[in-house]
Amino acid sequence: MVPPRARRTPTRRIRPALTLAAGALLLASGLSVPAAAADPEPGHLKVDLADDTGAFHGGASGTLYGLYGPDVPTNNLIEGMNLRTVATKAQDGPQHPGADALEVVKPLADSTDGDVYVYMTDIHRGFPYQWPGDTPEEKLGTYREKVAKQVDQVLQLPAEYQDNIVFVPFNEPEGNMFGTGEWSYDKVSWLDDPKAYFAAWDDVYKLIKQKMPDARIAGPNTSVLYDPQVKGFMQHAVEAGTVPDVVTWHELSHPEKVRESVRKYRGWENEVFQGTPHEGKQLPVNINEYAFNYHTSVPGQMIQWVSAIEESKVDADIAYWNIDGNLSDSAVQSNRANGQWWLLNAYGNMTGRTVKVTPPSPGENYTMQGVSTLDRDKKQSRTIFGGSAGAGHVEFANVPGDVFGGQVHARIREIPWTGQIGDSGPPRTVAERTIEVQDGKAVVDFGSGGLPALKESSAYEVVLTPATGAEAKSVPSPKWEGSYEAEDAAHSGSGYSRNGPEGSPDDVSKFYTSGGYDVGGLRSGSDVKLDFTVDVPEDGTYDLSVFANSLNTYDLVKENGPTNVFLTVDGKDEQELKLPLGYKWVVWDHADTKVKLTKGKHTLSLAARSLDGQRATKGDAIVDRLTLALPGPGAERAVYEGELATLKNGARAVYPDNGPGAVELAKDASATFWVHSPTDDESTLTLHTSGGSQSRLNVNGQDIQPGGGKTAVSLSGGVNKVTVTGASGTTLLDHLTVEQTSGALKPETYQAEEAALTGKAEIATLSGATGGKAVRNIGGEPGNDNTATFRVTAPAAGQYAMRIRYANPEQAEATHYNPDPLARHADVSVNGGKAQRVTFPHSFHENNFWELTVPVDLQKGGNTISFRSEELPNFDGKTYASDTWPGILLRSPYAPVLDRITLAPYSAVRP
Repeated sequence: MVPPRARRTPTRRIRPALTLAAGALLLASGLSVPAAAADPEPGHLKVDLADDTGAFHGGASGTLYGLYGPDVPTNNLIEGMNLRTVATKAQDGPQHPGADALEVVKPLADSTDGDVYVYMTDIHRGFPYQWPGDTPEEKLGTYREKVAKQVDQVLQLPAEYQDNIVFVPFNEPEGNMFGTGEWSYDKVSWLDDPKAYFAAWDDVYKLIKQKMPDARIAGPNTSVLYDPQVKGFMQHAVEAGTVPDVVTWHELSHPEKVRESVRKYRGWENEVFQGTPHEGKQLPVNINEYAFNYHTSVPGQMIQWVSAIEESKVDADIAYWNIDGNLSDSAVQSNRANGQWWLLNAYGNMTGRTVKVTPPSPGENYTMQGVSTLDRDKKQSRTIFGGSAGAGHVEFANVPGDVFGGQVHARIREIPWTGQIGDSGPPRTVAERTIEVQDGKAVVDFGSGGLPALKESSAYEVVLTPATGAEAKSVPSPKWEGSYEAEDAAHSGSGYSRNGPEGSPDDVSKFYTSGGYDVGGLRSGSDVKLDFTVDVPEDGTYDLSVFANSLNTYDLVKENGPTNVFLTVDGKDEQELKLPLGYKWVVWDHADTKVKLTKGKHTLSLAARSLDGQRATKGDAIVDRLTLALPGPGAERAVYEGELATLKNGARAVYPDNGPGAVELAKDASATFWVHSPTDDESTLTLHTSGGSQSRLNVNGQDIQPGGGKTAVSLSGGVNKVTVTGASGTTLLDHLTVEQTSGALKPETYQAEEAALTGKAEIATLSGATGGKAVRNIGGEPGNDNTATFRVTAPAAGQYAMRIRYANPEQAEATHYNPDPLARHADVSVNGGKAQRVTFPHSFHENNFWELTVPVDLQKGGNTISFRSEELPNFDGKTYASDTWPGILLRSPYAPVLDRITLAPYSAVRP
């Protein structure tokens, strides 16, 4: 086995293209892959509700480079996953576009009061960091100046944000500043001789504390928990009086290593602190990089990391392998969520105390794992688990009768994998049922008794509450589903390829792919056709999703954007589909449509040529699988239970006799629901309340109405924050229903090419735009006059939802494996008033349009809405990145390409 100190390469920058086998990577790190453990009870997960393991911590909800800036992602996504920690670059650093520490601290602190860990070394370009200086003394001297400037910048923040900052002076020092490479201090690794590193640590630590005595400092931030070097670091720090406020290292190995490393560190800490003023203390730990491409976005994989992190009661940040600003592969666009986000949402909604969970194979990776809590005040137990396929036996032992009685009501939901950048609705209801508690036990069996077998890519949630005898309000959705692998489809034509194997436990640097393989051949000039044989249980209209991917910068894709293909059912009923783009190959999203099928077998085909031969595919796409789902009855109406909402300010979950669970809202007490909308459009929200008192409704930060009843609201596509607050007396809120509707909020659309353009703003021909026209080149250098102004008419004064259909193609040249897309911004002013800054994430191509909703206030009659943009200055408000780093694209001076805006009243009371 290679000793740990032989590892020199900074792990954050291992290129996935190297496709290192997981076992080889672990051995190179001096780590071992746990041997398969005996599995005496396959699929048996035991939750002991009497075995308290501590207060719920929530530490796995962290991200490295996961926030780009305000609104990318939205505060809804930040708060909804209870984001605790974000590690990111130094303010105005050149490491990547966006993710500047002092620009992301406000949205994080405002949403969750979370902490920003500032990678101070990311003030440099490159990785390993290009640390300037001809001598060791010059290098350290120039870095001290940069550290001092960063602390001074933090001290200019409002006081309420300063305590959300944690300084990380050195990142992976063994592979960077104190390693053996070209840019290192003296080409001597601190793992062999720590004197120079320890001296630099002490120097920088004291510099920061001198300027900001209450500052928190984190370290050593090594790529693994080196034994014995990190223990030696702690011994030195105690002696020198430079003990970090937070201990940090990276865990890019496997979930079980988290448990092992934290136990090891706590043992060192106890030993090193004995006989010192620190004796008896446990420092906070942040494992500020964890997980690989194979794990991220996949609920069934990520739950294994979450369980290890929560069990260890530490904080941790999901690693940054791909693009910044997407919550480390949790967010889609700016306000949409994939399955990983919904897993972290379920995790973040846990409260109370954690209880012991015994998995089928303790200590074995890639098996069923879970986290469980008991909140006696709420009378709820929440459990999330996953990681295995087939039968599953979940046993709740020692169910407290004083909390639940002799029966429990179980809500069982699936959190499916929807692709790395595939939008996901909320967890699917699998079943609601009342379970008898026998001998203190309640059991949920998957794969029998009417429950489906488990999927290894999915996570699952089981919520136990007292059984009140009330009927279930949710129904299983979908009613039926099927999944069909592309590699199993029949194929014809030339150019077909079967690609893989993709990511796996043996190759975690590659992306997760259903079945491990995908198929290519649907490209310009080919005649490939894929035939999928399906067998459906009944007549109906089925939801069809094609999991696919095209690399946005690939030669065949660059010209037109999304790749078009032709879908047929039994050789007819042709539809043209646009398959999704991604920032890398094998980054999965899904194209969705509906197909009418009769009971029995059918052939669904994807082809590169239309049936009449007149149209053909332009681009190049790979396909992972097709899924079919038959919506259940009432699928158009989503139900959000009051007692399961996020409760604040004294809101109380109650369970009346012979009635459903509910939430009791006294004045100013609130219940928040995370509501999904598939599109930016109208939905009707209905509050089901009793008690005769009033409540206030707020959607995405906008006050809607005083009182209950039905309200039509313009929801944003993706995740919406809906908060109900008690206004007077006591309101009993049973549940909220949300249903997509139309007609109450009449929309009016205005094409961008009809706007008044000034300067260099121009009309462009783009096939993906409405009518084939859009406007680009809005913005430019500071003081430019390249603008677009819409003249719109409002039937009444009030608040409106402005739905902006846009594209953002801007992307910097990457210096390593992270693609570097840029967000763009527009300063939007109504009737010449104060501008509202709106940020637009990268859409992967100029011809790939997304939609984003912004609230605006309009006067009755004519109004103007103007869009302008320019490069934003650095933190000092005077200098610009384009001057500091010429030729390196860090801040975009442009607004997005505009296709159209649609205006609709933001809300209206419905009878």
